[in-house]
Amino acid sequence: MARAISDEVTRPADFSEAAWADVLTAVDRTYADLVDYQERLEQQNSELEELRRFLASVLGSVSDVMLVTSREGLVQEVNASLLTQTGLSHEAATGRAATELFDPADRRRLSDAMTMVLSHRQPLTIEVGLATGVGPTPIELNISPRLDDRGRGVGLVLIGRPVGELRQAYQKLGDSHRALQETQSQLVRNEKLASLGRLLAGVAHELNNPISFVYANAHALERYATKFEAYFTRVQQGAGRAELVALREELNLDRELRNLRDAVHGARDGAERVRDIVEDLRRLSADGSGEMVLFDLVETTRIAATWVLRGAKDAPRVATLGEARLMVRGRPGHIQQVVMNLVQNAVDALKGREGAAITLTHRREGGMAVLEVADNGPGVPEEARAAIFDPFFTTKPVGQGTGLGLSISHKIAEEHGGSLRLVDAAEGAVFRLTLPAEEG
Repeated sequence: MARAISDEVTRPADFSEAAWADVLTAVDRTYADLVDYQERLEQQNSELEELRRFLASVLGSVSDVMLVTSREGLVQEVNASLLTQTGLSHEAATGRAATELFDPADRRRLSDAMTMVLSHRQPLTIEVGLATGVGPTPIELNISPRLDDRGRGVGLVLIGRPVGELRQAYQKLGDSHRALQETQSQLVRNEKLASLGRLLAGVAHELNNPISFVYANAHALERYATKFEAYFTRVQQGAGRAELVALREELNLDRELRNLRDAVHGARDGAERVRDIVEDLRRLSADGSGEMVLFDLVETTRIAATWVLRGAKDAPRVATLGEARLMVRGRPGHIQQVVMNLVQNAVDALKGREGAAITLTHRREGGMAVLEVADNGPGVPEEARAAIFDPFFTTKPVGQGTGLGLSISHKIAEEHGGSLRLVDAAEGAVFRLTLPAEEG
């Protein structure tokens, strides 16, 4: 270390020893302070240099166009991306008005936007053209204020990204959203097909009964037609009254005439039953896409529940309570799928249970239509309640459930402006579906 200054200073003749000692002490202390100050300045200068290199690397790495201006709108700093886009050197880009770097047609609008940001101290985004060697390049420019430690505006930071890149990103986002919607629709259809597969046996049985009834009555009508043809043939051949009376008694035409009317009624009833089953099946198979329509939630619930129960080997007792008519707006096919999932889950939970029962309750609560599907089964385990609506979560054995039914149903309810929740119950499980109610 350099020797103390006091070692090189000569005491004047008129200074006392004590006074001279005080002077030397003060000089040494001042010298030590100067050395310490110099060391701190060197350390701070090193830190500033490191910070400068760090900021330079950040500015060079930012792919978006960026420039920093003074309060007067003069460019103080730019990044490498702006220099690449404009073809300017750092010296040519700085020190000039920021508006000069943009398309002349946009300069007035940009200047007004910069003034507004400084005045209101709030960021603003506009679309302008960046002046390049091949013409203006559209960019989305975000203008933010720079504030000092007292909150006063001292300049601006302008960051821009080519609009083409943004539009490509929006396009990709839109494509992803459409793909997600298509996937969701496919999941809904797949889940519906899985449900319909479980119901095939019940459908076949339901159709077989009325068809067999029609078939039997058709055979009876054929038999009756043969007897009447025999009688009328003798009439046309000119048989006498006595012979015709005897033939009528022999063929039992009076009884067969009464039976003929019953057979016609029976065949018609069977055909109408087939028609009703096919109509219900047609409604059930509708995919529910397209515009939302006004429909009766009670009727939709009846159709969906009926088809689930037709496919059940040991169908539980079902009670329907509450409103006789409850109009909502939505896609009936999707809501049918929700109800089918809820009723099917209740049927599965009640398998082998004595006194199995399901209660379907319809009511209004404010402006909402409410359907509650309740069963007297074992209920949902506490550890499963939080994950009950998660995709692919199921409490059923492997191969007996996809884990998508409740997840899809929950999403459908939300898309209709309603909700699907598992509510607390003293016994069994209760799922509550709410949809916006309509007058009708």
